[in-house]
Parts: sequence; structure tokens; C-alpha cells
Amino acid sequence: MNKERAVIVAVQTGNKIEAEYALEELIGLAEAAGAEVIATLIQIRSRPQGTTYIGKGKLEELDHLVQELEPDLVIFDNELSPVQLRNLEEVLPVKVIDRTMLILDIFAQRALSSEGKLQVELARLKYQLPRLTGKGRALSRLGAGIGTRGAGEQKLEMDRRYIRNRIKDIGIQLEKADKTRQLQHKRRQRSGIKTVSIVGYTNAGKSTLFNQLCNMAHFSGANQVEADSRMFQTLDTTTRKIKLPSAMEVLITDTVGFIQQLPHHLVAAFRSTLQEATDADLILPVVDGSDPLSG
Repeated sequence: MNKERAVIVAVQTGNKIEAEYALEELIGLAEAAGAEVIATLIQIRSRPQGTTYIGKGKLEELDHLVQELEPDLVIFDNELSPVQLRNLEEVLPVKVIDRTMLILDIFAQRALSSEGKLQVELARLKYQLPRLTGKGRALSRLGAGIGTRGAGEQKLEMDRRYIRNRIKDIGIQLEKADKTRQLQHKRRQRSGIKTVSIVGYTNAGKSTLFNQLCNMAHFSGANQVEADSRMFQTLDTTTRKIKLPSAMEVLITDTVGFIQQLPHHLVAAFRSTLQEATDADLILPVVDGSDPLSG
């Protein structure tokens, strides 16, 4: 399958090093979603422009760049307001998505558990609700590809009433899943077995460490979770029992990686990770030493 070609647009409002790191992170997210980044456009401003995110002159430059390179989509480095999204779509002749929609797309691709899929759908619906504009360009242009997976595939058939009812229904299902998790935690407490949670930034190496620990304990040589260089490879917490050299048994959990500026729509999707970390007897942080901001 051919990769979608993307232009990334960023607004630098503060520290240059942090801005460069944020841009690198966004490129990594785009690649994780299956895109090929063919160009980046950066504007230095004290704050994003209220109606189009970037200034008028920079928007004209972006329009010319899009016409020259003919990308499949333009990705903005922050969450766009409904007004900004609508105005940008009126100017640019390609699909426009923002950082939140990009992350939602990755989650829709990677979520495996029923709870994870429900959390992603809930986040997408909450994101879409204020952006419904009938069958206007902002929705009809999406069609297929990045930014349309998961619940977004039905977007033209969804009205506000349907979305609100679906949000309520998913909330009830997630409450049941949360109660089940609490019961599992109580059973673990009664058993007296200690728990360890591996936490850290996405793509820092948590799943690799988890696999190594499990392999050493089980001598099976089989990885327990998939690990590669893509961001958000792990979206569902995985727990395994291992025996330490001291013969002590512990439960070890691989958790969802954290990320800068986590979209508020996705906070609930990290609830199980946060709960695992809160309830753990030992939290094991994993830090990428090559990360310029890790110190």
C-alpha cells in the first residue's frame, strides 16, 4: 500500500530546542500512522493565529507548497479549533488534520482490546462532536486514509444525537470494564504477590525491557508483546507473572507510553496505565538516554 504523502506545519512559540524536538516527535507520529513526510513548514510567532493557526502570508506560502508538491494531506502540530479547521479547509485543496486527529488515527490502528477500542472511539466522538458541520468540505473531503479510521468511517451518517447517545453507551461499557479491573486488583492484593509497572515515554524501550525480563524468567524465547521503533506500538497494558532469581514471583506490567501534550480527549485511554502505576508496589521508569530532554 502506498504511503500518504504529508506536509507538516508547526508554529514555534518558545524554546528552539523544545520546538525542534516537538517537530521531530510529530514527524515520528506521522510515520507511525503510515505517512511519508515530504516537507515541513515552520512559523515563529508569539502564539498561533486565532482564525487560521498560521499567519496570512504563511498560509499563502503553504498553499503554494501544496500546489507544488501535491501532498495527500497537511498535518498541523497542535489541535485546531473548529473555526481554524474550517478556515484552513476553505483555502487548502487537500485533507487537513491536526495532531489530535493524527494520534487518534494511530490509536485506532493499534488498539487490540475491546476496552482500548472503546476508549479510542469515545475520544474520536468527543473530538468530532464540536466539528460537525453537516456534509461540508471539512467532513466530506476526508474520504479515507489517515484521520478517518475507526469511528470516523461513519462520520457522514452520524448526527449529534447519535454521537451523544453513543458517547453515553460507551461510558457505561467503560465503567463496567473499570469495575472488572478493580476486582482484579483486589484479587492480586489478597494473593500477596507484588506488582511492578514499567512506565515511560512512548518508544523509550519499555516493551523491549518487558520482553527481556519475561524471556529471562520463562526461558521460552518468545516475546510477550510486539516491540519496534514506532511510536505507540503498545496501546493495551500487558501483565505477566515472572520469577526473580531469588525465587520470588512478581507481576510485571508493560504500559502505554506517555507523550508530550497528550490530547485531553485521550486522557481516558491512559486511565488503565495510570491505574496500574498508582497501584503498583514498584514503578520502573524507562528513559531514553539519547533523548535531549531526558535530563
